[in-house]
Amino acid sequence: MFGYITINKPEVKVKEFERYHAYYCGLCRDLRALYGPAGQATLSYDLTFVAVLLTSLYEPKQKAKITRCILHPAAGHPMLRNEYTAYAAKMNLLMAYHKAEDDALDEGSAKGKAAETLLRRHYRKIVKEYPEKCEHIREQLDAIHALEKEDCADVDAAAGAFGEIMAEVLTMRKDQWQPYLHRLGFYLGKFVYLMDAFDDIEKDLEKGNYNPLKNIWNTDKERFEERCRNLLTLMMEQAARAFEALPLLRDAELLRNILYSGVWVRFAQKAKKVV
Repeated sequence: MFGYITINKPEVKVKEFERYHAYYCGLCRDLRALYGPAGQATLSYDLTFVAVLLTSLYEPKQKAKITRCILHPAAGHPMLRNEYTAYAAKMNLLMAYHKAEDDALDEGSAKGKAAETLLRRHYRKIVKEYPEKCEHIREQLDAIHALEKEDCADVDAAAGAFGEIMAEVLTMRKDQWQPYLHRLGFYLGKFVYLMDAFDDIEKDLEKGNYNPLKNIWNTDKERFEERCRNLLTLMMEQAARAFEALPLLRDAELLRNILYSGVWVRFAQKAKKVV
């Protein structure tokens, strides 16, 4: 994934940051337990959000413990694991595999090819467990690749396809919350795709890579930041409506920090350089 769906640490309470770190640590441990060091290396902030959200919604029993790891060998720290951190680990591996596959295909990256090879057998296990989900994600990725080859200028097209991928990741179950999770994932995914395009605009133009925001940059560079902010704000307004419709109590303020503040951290950092 892209690492945009994370907390705004200066704006979060200490106890909420500790909870976030405990989920992050639990996801890391689940990745190692399921897929070994190769899986652990794919750890993503984006899928930590998925673990926190689904845990808050479904309120499962949790395994909470104090643990140490290679990055924090001296002091123990809290770790939270449950069926949703395990699910997030599987989706984390799935998305990491597709990212490696994409890097190997589009950029001829030796690193991407090596990662694709290393993760392939784990990816195949996930496909067997979630065949419909994986097929839908594959279809949307193929759609994105086709649009990129066409140099499609429709900002909504490729972003919408990635929105469908994120919607699929968030909807673990077919239940009464599925429509809200799908909507939240769809608009959050569109935000992530467009945020990545905003982040990479100068690099993509220099290398001749596809970027759905290219026409805005070329025709209205002076208002590029403003127009991108407006687009991203529309996405997050829709995501927030779906989020607030969910009956979330546990970790609700932590999730609000991520959705209303954390997702904008990279935009603020990049905006200073773009104009």
